[in-house]
Amino acid sequence: MPAWTTLDLDRRPNGVAVLTMNRPAVFNAFDETLIAELDAAFEQLGGDAAVRLIVLAAAGKHFSAGADLQWMQRAAAASQDDNVADARRFAAMLARIAACPKPTLARVQGAALGGGVGLVCACDMAVASEAASFSVSEARMGILPAVIGPHLVNAVGLREARRLALTASRIGAGEALRMGLVQQLAPPDGLDAAVDAVAADLLACGPAAQAEIKQLYARLAPGPVNHEVRELTAQTIARVRATPEAREGFAAFLGKRKPHWTLPE
Repeated sequence: MPAWTTLDLDRRPNGVAVLTMNRPAVFNAFDETLIAELDAAFEQLGGDAAVRLIVLAAAGKHFSAGADLQWMQRAAAASQDDNVADARRFAAMLARIAACPKPTLARVQGAALGGGVGLVCACDMAVASEAASFSVSEARMGILPAVIGPHLVNAVGLREARRLALTASRIGAGEALRMGLVQQLAPPDGLDAAVDAVAADLLACGPAAQAEIKQLYARLAPGPVNHEVRELTAQTIARVRATPEAREGFAAFLGKRKPHWTLPE
């Protein structure tokens, strides 16, 4: 196991990797170390054939308070070049999560603020406690949610993203569900069970197919389904349905059995 100081990793026999941010004393606010370790962890787990999906969780009362204020103060005193390099590392970490070839699931309790919302948006999906709350809070401190902005827009759309950024208002779990920031809510004492249920659905699907879905959908955007888009999707399905995983999936369906990628009950 890597010598991480801000993360804990629970690798389960079914292929689920639970990666837990472990800075509860500062509500899992991120600094240079947490950013670097999240980037390294998603790189490692994304390339590990034994990992089927990654759950991003957090220790303590809150998911993430966003940027560590001491880190932000250090950045404010740094040179322009150092500030750009620092922001690029944060952007690269979020991109690493968003581009991870494995399904990614955020488990959200308590508050997710600022960059913590960015972490939620960078994951493929999120399950939150009914008591969770969210705020894109940067404007309250005289800055803006720049690096998380593209991920926020992808998650909730431009108009909602702009409202959240301009007002920095705190929203509850129900509103977050309505706008698509999270995909499912659970009672606080049922959050783990809800995450496990989503994980079971993910584990029932072909891992290579899921990687193909993530790669293809990253190239799609709302808009006209033009010739280029039609050709991309036609070429992709033609290639994938000739793969060993697809043949196994068809055979399992016709044979009324579970495919080989599912674990025995």
